Amino acid sequence: MNTRKKGAEYEQKALEYLEKQGVHILESNYRNRQGEIDVIGKDAEYLVFFEVKYRKDNLKGNPEEAVNYGKQRKICRVADYYRMSHKIGDFEPVRYDVIAICGNELKWYKNAFEHIYR
Repeated sequence: MNTRKKGAEYEQKALEYLEKQGVHILESNYRNRQGEIDVIGKDAEYLVFFEVKYRKDNLKGNPEEAVNYGKQRKICRVADYYRMSHKIGDFEPVRYDVIAICGNELKWYKNAFEHIYR
């Protein structure tokens, strides 16, 4: 199975998990010129931008460790564009979460990082 197909499979598992947790999914695989966000949803009053990371094991590190500063910065740029294009104001509470899947274990890191301003 190629990497893209495997990624899509685990993103689907993350979507199913989030929906069971009560998250209202707004978009998945949102793309613009700045990059991509795996999942965008509403969790209570928060607009949440989710990054989904999968590893079959932790020999090369835990999946959440792959969401480094550079990746966080890119996610924030894409999120800024999403908010602007959907006319979402500065007073809407926003959160950045990570869904880390290692083998068959899924962990949801709420508020995994703060917004990075340009």
